[in-house]
Amino acid sequence: QVQVAESGGGSVQAGGSLRLSCVASGHTYCMAWFRKAPGKEREGVANIRTGTSTVDYADSVKGRFTISQHRDWKTMYLQMDSLKPEDTAMYYCAAGLSYSYCRAGFPPQDFGYWGQGTQVTVSS
Repeated sequence: QVQVAESGGGSVQAGGSLRLSCVASGHTYCMAWFRKAPGKEREGVANIRTGTSTVDYADSVKGRFTISQHRDWKTMYLQMDSLKPEDTAMYYCAAGLSYSYCRAGFPPQDFGYWGQGTQVTVSS
């Protein structure tokens, strides 16, 4: 059983930056960030194959967000720059036990381990 926990959310003005962190209690193969805004479907933001430089981003965040990992391969980050009001959402860390989960589209149902979420609010 793997546990994951996020931190680092907060409130910023449009154009600002935030950095989210996620720590997993054990080894995983694919780690990802999702977000859920009120009235919208849960959306995959970015994913990374553990121990590799293979990453994938949603089109809505490409060029603004950067996903990375610490060399312990259990800590993941999401650097969010040039934030927009439409980035406002609850952000969740998720982990899966297969590299195959880190694929285009990365549906949330592939991921078995989830954090509680951290709120990101961007004001205009």
